[in-house]
Amino acid sequence: MKKFIIVIAALVVLYIGWDYAYYRLGWYIDLHPDQAVTTFMRTEGDKIYRLTDEGEEEFEIRGVNLGSGEPGEWSTDFAIDKETYLRWFAYMQEMGANTVRVYTIQADDFYEAFYEYNKDREDPLYLIQGVWVNDYIQNSHRDAYDEEFLDTFLDDCRTMIDVIHGNKKLSLGRVASAGSGTYRRDISQWVIGYILGVEWEDVTVAYTDEKYAGAEGYTSYQGRYLYTTQEATPFEVMLAQVGDKVIEYESERYKEQRLIAFSNWPTTDPFTYPDSVTTYFMKCASVDVEHIQSTAEFLSGQFVSYHVYPYYPDYLSYVDDWSELGIEDSASYIKEDGSYNTYRAYLSMLTSHHTMPVVISEFGVSTGRGMAQRDQNTGRNQGNMSEQEQGQALIDCYEDIMAVGCAGGCVFSWQDEWFKRTWNTMYAVDLKRTPYWSDYQTNEQYFGLLSFDPGEEESVCYVDGDVSEWSEEDVVAEQEGLSVSMKYDEKFVYFLIYKEDLRFGEETVYLPIDTTQKTGSSYCQNYGLLFDRAADFLLVIDGADNSHLQVQERYESLRSTYSQNVAGFDTYVKDYQPEVDSPLFVNIDMILQTATPLIYGDNTAPAKVFETGLLTYGNANPASPDFNSLADFICQGDYIEVKLPWQLLNFADPSRMEIHDDYYDGNYGVAYLTIDELYAGVGTEETAGRIHMEPLALEGWGNDVTYHERLKSSYDMLKAYWNARD
Repeated sequence: MKKFIIVIAALVVLYIGWDYAYYRLGWYIDLHPDQAVTTFMRTEGDKIYRLTDEGEEEFEIRGVNLGSGEPGEWSTDFAIDKETYLRWFAYMQEMGANTVRVYTIQADDFYEAFYEYNKDREDPLYLIQGVWVNDYIQNSHRDAYDEEFLDTFLDDCRTMIDVIHGNKKLSLGRVASAGSGTYRRDISQWVIGYILGVEWEDVTVAYTDEKYAGAEGYTSYQGRYLYTTQEATPFEVMLAQVGDKVIEYESERYKEQRLIAFSNWPTTDPFTYPDSVTTYFMKCASVDVEHIQSTAEFLSGQFVSYHVYPYYPDYLSYVDDWSELGIEDSASYIKEDGSYNTYRAYLSMLTSHHTMPVVISEFGVSTGRGMAQRDQNTGRNQGNMSEQEQGQALIDCYEDIMAVGCAGGCVFSWQDEWFKRTWNTMYAVDLKRTPYWSDYQTNEQYFGLLSFDPGEEESVCYVDGDVSEWSEEDVVAEQEGLSVSMKYDEKFVYFLIYKEDLRFGEETVYLPIDTTQKTGSSYCQNYGLLFDRAADFLLVIDGADNSHLQVQERYESLRSTYSQNVAGFDTYVKDYQPEVDSPLFVNIDMILQTATPLIYGDNTAPAKVFETGLLTYGNANPASPDFNSLADFICQGDYIEVKLPWQLLNFADPSRMEIHDDYYDGNYGVAYLTIDELYAGVGTEETAGRIHMEPLALEGWGNDVTYHERLKSSYDMLKAYWNARD
């Protein structure tokens, strides 16, 4: 019996050791060293071909980028379940997509769902798998040959290959910014290729190239599958080495090869621009994969991957003579309205430069209410676009992509992601709490074709003129034939204004709002209004085209952080600090990233802004044929319905009812305080005395968010377009 126990224990130990070595360390023995290597995708010239039993056919990548975030979770939680993935895959294919792209190794549920979805399907959904490079590594002092950069990159690539072949077990955190689990499903038959890396930080590229310039061992690479030309930079040599090792590992262990691409974007594109553009945009580096060539043993081939958006960096808008960039016939890019399609022109530069297939692996526009960049040529802005405008912009982008001879593109992105941040709003919100509310002012959260709307099945309110969802219990304040009702959810504060015999467009209705005791004024100089408590905001309803939310100047968020950029002074210098009870209410603006010095030829030119407090009139109910996702208010009879995004009212985290503190009371910027009520009232020019304000009790929802899925109007538009191309 004792011997039996020893034998069993030894077998268990051996099994555990073998399991650990095989599934976690990646050890293997090549039992078929002479087996031929195969591929089912290959490139020739600027085309991608799929190999089938009947021969080969050109493959146009119609892809969609899939993130890993959902409401109430960080992307690194990888919390999306198998059933959700199965539902989404079906939506994608119904839309006409043939490819899904992921940026990093997902949790095992993704690969389980992908296998289950495709296993009995004649027309499968294909995958482009990415390998992520940790943001911290790129934005630190390390060059691309640092052990934590290069060795980790190579190790993660091998791990990725084992994952798609169903031969890996990953503990949480084993691979940075990647999922974990047990990967036992071989999905390799549907994986068309890999995009290695991320949008390279130009300073990392420049630092690497400068540090190793001319150094032996860093100026060329000759591998079995990839090699570099004489023009290659040290960073490109590094990429060639990584790509070659990826192909080698999969060829030797799994006897298969796939398409390879290295991630890139305009910031590190291979072109040389005029000094004015290079200086302003600080374009200090380039990555050119034409300097990485393949041998005959690489059966699949390379394609070129670029993330290209219409609005930034739109270099061509600031170049007078396009012939300097190889575009001799600029007139061919003039649109009917006389403006230039700089997006198509830039894409043509890419396809003219490259001898390999070019795939625009990211393109898109946001349906967020906020905006960060304005495309002055095509109108495809980074934000402040309706769902219908998003759909048309995606179609126009794809038309441009295919017109210049690209091999396809991938829409960014499949789903909205609440956790994301944007440079021009991140100062205003608590970045540790972004997954727990839907910040409509942060455009980066709304690139998706799939929306997550508040409420388990429907939202608490729709601004559509139908007031049946409001009750007497929602009334907060009443005064002289006027009343205001309020409610809220994870995205908006809603108001219902009632005025007896309302003459919309002929009279102005005012709604003062008080959020903090630190600031505000009981008098509004702009309109000669009095309030019975100090108001921080004033909602001015003055017809369909001239209604605004304004803020007391001391509580102006933009001024707190960007006064130097937009006004040319430091608001924290004593002479520029607004008084605590200043009676002046100002427009609410948002800063834009535009090259104003290049436009005006003046390095001191102020940054551009747009009035984000200007309200859009329309029907905001997705079920309505007149639906406008950007609509803020609507009038029906004696009622006005309004929805205001939380950040517009200076909330940093409504899930815990955190708002901005007084910027000047020892803070010198944005700090937070917690409130438990919000005051509001309603009046007109005829209101006698002071407008009376009453409180609405506020209670945050913490981490317990509610939401339901909704396919955007843009989904239906892209679906009709892609299916019509077949």
